[in-house]
Amino acid sequence: MIEKIRLAADYLRDRLPAAPQVGLVLGSGLGGLADRLENPVYIPYSEIPGFVVSTAPGHAGRFVAGQLAGRQVLCMQGRLHFYEGHSMEDIVFPVRVMKELGIEALILTNAAGGVNLEFSVGDLMIIEDHINFMGRNPLTGPNDEEVGPRFCDMTFAYTPALRELALRVAAEQGVAVRTGVYLGYMGPSYETPAEIRAFRTLGADAVGMSTVPEVIAASHCGLPVLAISLITNMAAGIEKKKLSGDEVIAIADRRAQVLQDLVQGVVAKL
Repeated sequence: MIEKIRLAADYLRDRLPAAPQVGLVLGSGLGGLADRLENPVYIPYSEIPGFVVSTAPGHAGRFVAGQLAGRQVLCMQGRLHFYEGHSMEDIVFPVRVMKELGIEALILTNAAGGVNLEFSVGDLMIIEDHINFMGRNPLTGPNDEEVGPRFCDMTFAYTPALRELALRVAAEQGVAVRTGVYLGYMGPSYETPAEIRAFRTLGADAVGMSTVPEVIAASHCGLPVLAISLITNMAAGIEKKKLSGDEVIAIADRRAQVLQDLVQGVVAKL
């Protein structure tokens, strides 16, 4: 495993303008944050050894490297999903490569459905914890001790200090944010109303089809993590209407500026 990671990292290192300090993973409809990077360099996933290509709507499928708020940032403009048919190993491979490149923190964003009945479309939720309902774990199979331990502790997977920083930045910006538990669901079908009721009983506040594998891999290799959900729709059965992928992208476009400002503010204070 480590040889494959180093091969991809060496390829990227030769093409990056500087060593990255922060890694960003941008979710559905949220890739516009990459447009804020100064002196950007674009590297399609298809060119990188060992990478597979994202096929999800609203995902450009490339790295963008540059400066954001005075820090060197490596940004995934589009992530990989289990529902696309990718293996868990492929989904988390970019996280491991970014760690090998030397990033000191990983910030993930996603579009999610609101499960908590107190949430509203357009809310931002700082993830405190997750429930893995994807049916797989990216650490299953042989373990490479050079990457991380066989048994990975998840108690502080969502780094408390980074969550507190995000809350402070949000307060400074006058942005109201939620905190809560994200439930990772395999997809690509949306959840049923009965599943959403069950997830609420389990303690989930939001549901989505990403993030959980990447956070597990980040915890495995010792990366501090901040993850933020944009609530782009209320989950199935709450508003008594059908769910639409187009609606998710539309809401993400409408609220992207607020999320981008928050992430940029956090990066500035790392």
